[in-house]
Amino acid sequence: MEELSAVRHKAIAALADAGVPSPGVDVDLLLCHVLGISRSELKLRELRGDGFEASHREEFTQLVAARRTRIPLQHLTGVAHFRYLELKVGPGVFTPRPETETVVQLGLDFVVQQALEAPNCIDLCSGSGAIAAALASELPGSKVWAVELSDDAIQYTKANCLPHQVTVLHQDATTLPEDLEGIMDLVVSNPPYIPPNAIPREAEVRDHDPAMALYGLGDDGLQIPRAVAGQAMKLLRPGGYFVMEHAEVQQDSAATMLREAGFTQVSGHEDLTGRARATCGYAPHR
Repeated sequence: MEELSAVRHKAIAALADAGVPSPGVDVDLLLCHVLGISRSELKLRELRGDGFEASHREEFTQLVAARRTRIPLQHLTGVAHFRYLELKVGPGVFTPRPETETVVQLGLDFVVQQALEAPNCIDLCSGSGAIAAALASELPGSKVWAVELSDDAIQYTKANCLPHQVTVLHQDATTLPEDLEGIMDLVVSNPPYIPPNAIPREAEVRDHDPAMALYGLGDDGLQIPRAVAGQAMKLLRPGGYFVMEHAEVQQDSAATMLREAGFTQVSGHEDLTGRARATCGYAPHR
């Protein structure tokens, strides 16, 4: 029987040779997926010199081969971790990124600062439902909506949001029912915002994330974000808060866009890597 440690190191070398950015982490997560164990248990088994059961070899070999072709790790395991949640993901839905966790935090901070006990929150262009599910799970007493247009993504939106009692709307985020207007305390959105000529370099993004979730239309990629900002203004009650994710290079244009939409006290915020990641603003008191 092969030693688990030897199998692990061979797989890491194979992924590194294929240019996978984080081969060690990916191999560990694939091994945990195949063996049905945690990363701490995996480490313990490796330190003990445990063997790798032949019954797991074929599945693991196939997963490593697939990852070498740059199929996203999350598509292979079917899960993505986001804040305190384990989300269901797969082909047809945008894989949530760690940097979006700071976007959620901006919304949570607003609710805490305002001492809102039962906030109404809505996630526009929800995709996997990561933002909505995080808000609902971390804000007891809140009422949360998630809006997603894609027929492919909506199954994941529902799978991840419904367990947290989030209301899921399968429709265009820029044309919502009038009965939602003026009642939201918080609107958060990670809309598609990549300009049409800015093709992502990462194969996992370029070849596997749905184009509908990436490209924001218009020469600057902000056609959809502009429409989302306009919808957010309609949804918010006076003094409500809007948080929108965008690309680092769009910091200035995003701030201008929010001001033109009527938001006040517009401010930009960085993610944990120090990159401009989100712009926020308040709905004016009418």
